[in-house]
Amino acid sequence: MNSANGAAVVVGVDGSEPALRAVRLAAVEAYRRNRPLRVVHGFIWPLLRVPLETPAGGPPGAGLRQQAEQLVAAAVTEAEATAPGLRVTGGIIDGEAAAVLLGESPTAVMIVLGDRGLGGFTSLVVGSVAVQVATYADCPVLVARGADRTDGPVVVGVDGSEVSRLAVEFAVAEASLRDAELMALHTYRYPVSGGPGDMLPLVYDEEQLRHEERRVLAESLAGIAERWPDVPLRRETIRGRPARLLTEASRRAQLMVVGGQGRGEFTGLLLGSVSQSVLHHADCPVAVVRAPR
Repeated sequence: MNSANGAAVVVGVDGSEPALRAVRLAAVEAYRRNRPLRVVHGFIWPLLRVPLETPAGGPPGAGLRQQAEQLVAAAVTEAEATAPGLRVTGGIIDGEAAAVLLGESPTAVMIVLGDRGLGGFTSLVVGSVAVQVATYADCPVLVARGADRTDGPVVVGVDGSEVSRLAVEFAVAEASLRDAELMALHTYRYPVSGGPGDMLPLVYDEEQLRHEERRVLAESLAGIAERWPDVPLRRETIRGRPARLLTEASRRAQLMVVGGQGRGEFTGLLLGSVSQSVLHHADCPVAVVRAPR
């Protein structure tokens, strides 16, 4: 995460209602952090070589660039109304939406975007732009979806991987900013193989397995309570499918935090299957945290 002075929370807008919801969420996040908010619109039309200005005889403001300026101005106004006093700027950048947001990510504190946009197919629960940005961004990505809650815990999925430790660090900072409880949820199904090609044991001690999985959670949370004494910490180790259990936990959470790729994921998956499932089905905003490249 970029923590340099002046680094902004960036929100992508396209004029849709999900994007305006993302603007409101981003404004609150920026205000909490005492950071500026940068509203960005990816303006794809120059790449398609179509006329951008108002056509001859057309009404004022009918050109594509003028319409883009209007939607960015409306988003800036929405952000200022949501968090009075927040420093908000807007920009139009030529390019496809996901590419533009990814270009902003190396210097952003966080990227916020809606779960769907104007170009999303109705059958998609989460739009392709949200998935692409969550997969490749160089900073945490917050997707506005599900219910907006100001109570309930911040839930973080923990699996013992390095990226889940980064997710824990992000989640506890969020819980502190929100004066919320941190719920660290570790799920498991079977014993973990010792290495590539190892076969899972056919017989194992269930109590020993539970003990081992609790140890994984404890190690992932080592030092958190001491470094963040203001944050109530709840640990839960549950046997079951991680995506389903995290989705269930999201129904009472105000924020869900997941690592981009966890233990047991195929190395070719830049965004793990569990993270993708949670991103598609959670009932609260979802933050995706990835390891630095």
